[in-house]
Amino acid sequence: MKRVITLAVVTASILSASSLTNDAKNAGLTAIPTSNTELMKLIDNPKNPITATKVELGKKLYFDPRLSKSNIISCNTCHNLGEGGDDGVEASTGHKWAANPHHLNAPTVYNAVFFDVQFWDGRAKDVEEQAQGPIQAHPEMAATKEHVADVVNSMPEYVTEFQNAYGKDVKITFEKVTDTIGLFERTLVTPSAYDDYLNGDDKAMTPAQKDGLKTFITVGCATCHTGVALGGSMNAFNITGTYKHQNVGDFKGDANGMVKVPTLRNITQTAPYFHNGKIWSLKEAISEMARIQLGAKLSDKEVASIEEFLKVLDGRKPALSIPMLPASTDSTPKPDMN
Repeated sequence: MKRVITLAVVTASILSASSLTNDAKNAGLTAIPTSNTELMKLIDNPKNPITATKVELGKKLYFDPRLSKSNIISCNTCHNLGEGGDDGVEASTGHKWAANPHHLNAPTVYNAVFFDVQFWDGRAKDVEEQAQGPIQAHPEMAATKEHVADVVNSMPEYVTEFQNAYGKDVKITFEKVTDTIGLFERTLVTPSAYDDYLNGDDKAMTPAQKDGLKTFITVGCATCHTGVALGGSMNAFNITGTYKHQNVGDFKGDANGMVKVPTLRNITQTAPYFHNGKIWSLKEAISEMARIQLGAKLSDKEVASIEEFLKVLDGRKPALSIPMLPASTDSTPKPDMN
């Protein structure tokens, strides 16, 4: 009799796990593949295939503040890879220590390769195109295309690395630099225990985290926070209510009022939340999203359950070392703080 009961419990557990993973997949939730071959199908750029040489060069450029007009702001300034891939402030600070004029919060660069579009208004199609924006934006890095090309071409070590990555006849342009930065960003993928669970490891998530996933799906969060990134597509905002900090900043979304859905991966590390960074508490962010997007008033138990699930989305970040950058030369553009 004991053996029959044990088998019944085991069978019920397997069926329950299978049911939840099926519910997740039916809701559009997709795991980061465990197979490198399958992962490369998702992150590689057919027009500029990923290679180790290009990635290492892209990492140096990502960390190089000399690409900015002031020589003190790099991509990593607002998208800090040492923490959540963002800057941890409400509105990003750029050239001449000016806050973003639209009071926009910097999205994380981790897993950005999985987004359908880039920027809060979705104006860039991929990470390569997105990399061009902040470098040229005056409130951010305030550089010109010519400045960036001149910086890189002024250093023989960079020239050699570009030749090793792209061939002896490569022309180092602004676009080639930003394409290489984007290629590095494509590798910033953070699989988590959540992915392990969806990929078949039932023990990867705790019972509380599984209950949180159920709640997340049941109340409707997965309607927008879906796909591999649990976000990253364009969606309507203020559907069933008005965001309580809507008047902070002047951002209204794209021409149709659509806003890019932020990823929930590593969400515990990317406060403050929302496009203008006005909410610092994850619990409050969950409640506010339910109110304005789902027309729901979640109970404290439901909010806590969803938060418990979101914690499991903290991923395993790729091992990174700070790159040693080439030395400037007499022809390297000098810092300009104006």
